[in-house]
Amino acid sequence: MELNYMSGAVESILFASGDPIERSKLAEVLEIEPERLDQIIGELRESYRAENRGLDILTIENSYQMCSSRYYGEITKKALDHRKNTPLSNAALEILSIVAYNQPVTKAYVEQIRGVDCFYGINALVEKGLIEEKGRLDAPGRPWLYGTTPDFLRCFGLASLDQLPELPRLEQPGDEVEGQQSFDDVLQPAAEAPAFENNVDLSPV
Repeated sequence: MELNYMSGAVESILFASGDPIERSKLAEVLEIEPERLDQIIGELRESYRAENRGLDILTIENSYQMCSSRYYGEITKKALDHRKNTPLSNAALEILSIVAYNQPVTKAYVEQIRGVDCFYGINALVEKGLIEEKGRLDAPGRPWLYGTTPDFLRCFGLASLDQLPELPRLEQPGDEVEGQQSFDDVLQPAAEAPAFENNVDLSPV
């Protein structure tokens, strides 16, 4: 297939989907090698950004997703009348950090680290689409295991969990190293998140 047709096909599929599409699946549908798909995606991104177009393409783990451009983020939010994102509360951010760095984890595991009940905080993060149930632990009572979602990656500007900031080291349990960052300092929503991220309500919990 000629390049113009292939580029248009990629745009059409990603736009129509809305959700992330696996790289391998998209390449299979287009009947091209994944490396060729990566090249087409790269060329589309460059053209979007060079021309200040209203679209962009994100890489999320092994998938691609079309989204609105950060360049037009504010006007897009205004047009859609979306409420401006507000930071997560310290409690919610701490729960989210524990899940992100240790997943999959149970509610009991999170509560053991925090020392307080986390029922409402975990449920709120599930409702916001930042964490989800990942199955059950093979233990008495078979408690739910929780992990992060693709929305978590988008909201924090990550392509994969491998890009999570490295946690600061402790000299001894319970002792903080001078200048050490807390959970809420290490993990914060992306400052220039794409406009579509407003689909996830980040109001305090």
